[in-house]
Amino acid sequence: MKIDIIERNGYAVSQRLDRILREKLERLEKYFDDEVNVKVVCLKVAKQEKLEITITSKGLLYRAEVQSDNMYDNIDIALPKLEKQIVRNNEKRKEKKAKGSKQENFLPFEFLEEEPEELPAIYKRKTFDLDPMLIDDARFAIERLGHDFFVFLNAETGKINVLYRRRDGKFGLIDLVY
Repeated sequence: MKIDIIERNGYAVSQRLDRILREKLERLEKYFDDEVNVKVVCLKVAKQEKLEITITSKGLLYRAEVQSDNMYDNIDIALPKLEKQIVRNNEKRKEKKAKGSKQENFLPFEFLEEEPEELPAIYKRKTFDLDPMLIDDARFAIERLGHDFFVFLNAETGKINVLYRRRDGKFGLIDLVY
């Protein structure tokens, strides 16, 4: 199990916190057969501490995000969430194998956090031309349209980008590699 612990927004991870995180995350290793990558982000948000844990294995993604006054409490809340996701996914996979289903997952990652059993049907499809534009123009389009994201052809790079509004009100940019 490869564990990367990242500090952000002025949060400093103590040796004790690092040791506890690694010990508790290594307990989840029993659910995996192959190499597992774990990314842990510890950060300060206002006066609270936030913990984001992302586990990837065999193209599957498990994620928990917790925010409270104490990072140690965050660990105790996030790890059971992750374990629940992993166990639920393993049970679903076993059920599919037992039924003899040969259908493969068509997405490289499965987002398992708090998903309903049945996914809603696609009720609307849109087709549109991508006109080259600058990132600032895309940001103004998000504001004008009132959307949370905007897909556009970046005039500077010639690549398809997704500009999105984050929970903190700032913008994020996804630069697709294809």
